[in-house]
Amino acid sequence: MQISFRRLHPEAPVPSQAHPGDAGWDLASAVRVHLQPGERAAVPTGIAVAIPPGYAGWVLPRSGHARRHGVGVVNAPGLIDSGYRGEIEVLLVNHGHEPVTFEPGDRIAQLVVVPVPDVTWVETDQLDDTARGAGGFGSSGR
Repeated sequence: MQISFRRLHPEAPVPSQAHPGDAGWDLASAVRVHLQPGERAAVPTGIAVAIPPGYAGWVLPRSGHARRHGVGVVNAPGLIDSGYRGEIEVLLVNHGHEPVTFEPGDRIAQLVVVPVPDVTWVETDQLDDTARGAGGFGSSGR
């Protein structure tokens, strides 16, 4: 699969994999951002992408940032629909106890491209039975 992208900031890095076969493509910050504990920010990546029809992009946190600094993606996963052509911004939040700074070029999130099925909704009077049934939050116990 090829995905076209456009640099909106001259120094914006191309999304990259840390290792061959990784599911996520690293997204980097295009600007310097400083997050105090509890603070969140929309961080521009300096790129726009053309995800093909039938696919979407999920913007996910980087596990190292979460583990070391308590930094995550507020709306994880962030969703990039195939029709969106604007700049990818990552909604970061600092859940940690110390301020965190990201410099331009620092990896801040991952983009995973996933297939999206063509769905038709069919109204019915009854749904099929399952072992779980209507059991919701906490229904499986501790």
